[in-house]
Amino acid sequence: MGIFDKIFGSKGLEFTDTIKVDMHNHLLFGVDDGAKVVEDSIDLIQGMIALGRKKIIMTPHIMSDFYKNGPENLLPQLDILRAKIKELGIDIELEVAAEYYLDEVFMKQIESGEKLLTFGKNYLLFETAFMNEPPQLKTVIFEMKSNGIKPVFAHPERYLYLHSHFSKYESLFERDICFQLNIMSLSGYYSPEIKKIAEKLIDAKMVHFISSDCHNLKHLEALKASVKTKYYKKVLDLPLLNNSLL
Repeated sequence: MGIFDKIFGSKGLEFTDTIKVDMHNHLLFGVDDGAKVVEDSIDLIQGMIALGRKKIIMTPHIMSDFYKNGPENLLPQLDILRAKIKELGIDIELEVAAEYYLDEVFMKQIESGEKLLTFGKNYLLFETAFMNEPPQLKTVIFEMKSNGIKPVFAHPERYLYLHSHFSKYESLFERDICFQLNIMSLSGYYSPEIKKIAEKLIDAKMVHFISSDCHNLKHLEALKASVKTKYYKKVLDLPLLNNSLL
């Protein structure tokens, strides 16, 4: 019995999940607070395959103070994992991008036109602090777009500084950036308030991507409740961009 069967049961999902690409997760081992060793990556990848994923775009954290990652260490790590997947006969397409934290180093990278770890048609996943709105948020979005980068705002439902006025979401959305929703938000995994905001974003049709943001087996287990929710089924009816990444 595979790891996914142990978590979800032998019957699997009660409906057909149409999302084939997970584009935000921390399954690449040994580089951040996600998978620690290659065996962790394998277990999580097998869970994603059982969920119906055909492609996994791994997005390790890049934060200047904590996770000093970049192409120089992430791409060789990807090669190791691809070789292990091939050795085990696991059929899945693996890529690596990154989840960039909006800090001064990231701002300088954008302004200088440095080559960054994007995915698809030059999409770039980025996050901010959860509590306080960074003063340079709108500036960095403008700079990314000016450089031909398509910004993807990671889990917007989790930023407390946006919760008080939904118009703040609408203002960002109107800047033609993509919103990526965490699937686990739909079961209240993070908090009831985050769940409420996630549902509101779905109702407003303000979601472009959904993804797992999976770090470990605990997160994989949390998907069991999340994929059975009313709003997960509802978000699948939106014109999501996940499958355009195949």
